[in-house]
Amino acid sequence: MNPVVHFEMPYEDAKRMISFYESVFGWEMKELGEAVGNYVLAKTAMPHEQRDKVMASFARGAIDGGFFPRKPDWPAQYPSVVIAVDDINVTMTLIRERGGEVLGEPMEIPGTGTYVSFLDTEGNRVSILEPLGR
Repeated sequence: MNPVVHFEMPYEDAKRMISFYESVFGWEMKELGEAVGNYVLAKTAMPHEQRDKVMASFARGAIDGGFFPRKPDWPAQYPSVVIAVDDINVTMTLIRERGGEVLGEPMEIPGTGTYVSFLDTEGNRVSILEPLGR
């Protein structure tokens, strides 16, 4: 299989976007400057030696995915990423406080955890998941 190794999302305001992802998820953001089109790198994973202790059930460097049926009454049905969090309620509060918008109420996914989508400060639809047993 060819694993997903990177994601990309657009932004309108780099400083606002960087502040959002650093303060809500603790990601390390690095602005690369005009020479590379003002691209911003996002480091989202801890070093393998730490990660292996926390997420032993995930293959190193692999990202699973899925597809959902398009529904006429759901907002922002676009490609997205799902970010694992320790506490979905705390993260939802941070998202709102930092200028994001939570879309609906969290839902239980049997055998997986609690899930909800949100719009970040740049209008990108992203989701968070509090995995079972985390």
